[in-house]
Amino acid sequence: MAPSFHTKDLSQKIFLVTGGAGFIGSHIAAYLLKHGAKKVRVLDNLVNGFQSNLDLLRSYSSFEFVEGDIRNEDTCSKACRDMNYVSHQAAVGSVPRSIKEPVYFNEVNVGGFVNMLKAAADNKVKQFVYASSSSVYGDEPNLPKIEGRLGNCLSPYAATKKTNELYANVFANVYGLNLLGFRYFNIFGPRQNPDGDYAAVIPLFIKGILKETPVYINGDGEQTRDFTPVENAVQANIIGMLTDKKEALNKVYNVAMGENFSVNYLFNACKKHLQSNFEACNRESRSGDIKNSLADISLAKNLLAYSPTKNFEQGLIETIDFFKEKYS
Repeated sequence: MAPSFHTKDLSQKIFLVTGGAGFIGSHIAAYLLKHGAKKVRVLDNLVNGFQSNLDLLRSYSSFEFVEGDIRNEDTCSKACRDMNYVSHQAAVGSVPRSIKEPVYFNEVNVGGFVNMLKAAADNKVKQFVYASSSSVYGDEPNLPKIEGRLGNCLSPYAATKKTNELYANVFANVYGLNLLGFRYFNIFGPRQNPDGDYAAVIPLFIKGILKETPVYINGDGEQTRDFTPVENAVQANIIGMLTDKKEALNKVYNVAMGENFSVNYLFNACKKHLQSNFEACNRESRSGDIKNSLADISLAKNLLAYSPTKNFEQGLIETIDFFKEKYS
């Protein structure tokens, strides 16, 4: 039985999830629908989202889909109309892609974000939570990563997420919007896209091993990441939207496990669970990537009572089972 992350009755509460046809957004929307929210509206332009994710949500009568782009101010305004809460997940990801397409990343991740903030303020949204990223820590060398200690951004993607946090602070101070930001650390899980040039490492590894197609490890594979099952990101978003604690508002939180593993360890764990002897190839390190990542999650624990409910191993097995069924 999946855990519950809320104590309030959701039957009179109305939610907007931007990017709700995507990986994390669809999991957040599904949680809200499953737990009886009065209405869950999803805004997505289907560039990174999938009809298959929407099909899972359409089985609920309280689901509503709006196809549109957050770069359009009017679209954002209409999407926020009558909403109590907003979970803003719509964005373009990928550090290497942002290095190739910095203008596009700025248009979507910064311009679109400001459109959403303005729409939420105009429509008097009660609480607004948004996806930031561990990439904002940049070249800050110390581990674990603590929210108040940032380095220089190493990619346009990181710069867009850092800018989101700056704008959120301004909208809290100037417009009185209640905001909480979440710095995601390598979120993974079922329904994560394994295709394309910029797919995340875990679905790439699993698909490659299952299909015995080339799998690449960047650098020596000893770089570490705080791999975090998606259920924990859902938890943070639900708690963040519904919290009444004044001291918890208008802050940014690490959303992670608080433990890290090397990419080599990850690949070997995938092989073990898939009972495979398939080998990966090493290639050059990627520009803009950090060497090691590990989160301090004490702020989220203390102010939001955030407590990871699914660990790395459990999340990996669940993800592998999903893709085994998908490709069987």
